[in-house]
Amino acid sequence: MAQHIELNPVSHLTIGTVGPPGQRVFYFQGSKGSDLISLIVEKQQAAILASSIKTLLEELSEESQIDEDRESVWTDMRLREPMEPLFRVGNIGLGYNEEVRRIAIVAYELVDDEEEEPNVVSFWASQDQVKALAKHAMDVVKAGRPLCGNCGKPIDVGGHFCPNRNGHAH
Repeated sequence: MAQHIELNPVSHLTIGTVGPPGQRVFYFQGSKGSDLISLIVEKQQAAILASSIKTLLEELSEESQIDEDRESVWTDMRLREPMEPLFRVGNIGLGYNEEVRRIAIVAYELVDDEEEEPNVVSFWASQDQVKALAKHAMDVVKAGRPLCGNCGKPIDVGGHFCPNRNGHAH
């Protein structure tokens, strides 16, 4: 039977990586007190989450549901140990609860079988926490391998075969 874990509210929320560029594993991590949950996410999921958070915060500020342009408070965005992932994320949902004025990030486990119920973790965070998460996540995503100046593709640690350098560009 699938489990649903709620960290409400989170005391720590971050996205980080382990491993060298080109072989990085992305982690989405949150904690409440001593309860620490680490999940594996794809790079693209981290980028989409950051973009979605930014859009949600803009929509909420237009509706005067949150305080606009508040100064960000410095938050420790490092991953914490132990790094034992609970599961690999398949889908991520995002919502806002007016009553408690918190944003919920809901991560659903990637399951092989459609009949199988995914495990779920809900991270309930303040606007400051998700604003910091979105900025940090984009920085982490952008900190990958350097891009080739000729073709725009990532350069691997061991070198790069550039189709534009040998006349075979498409």
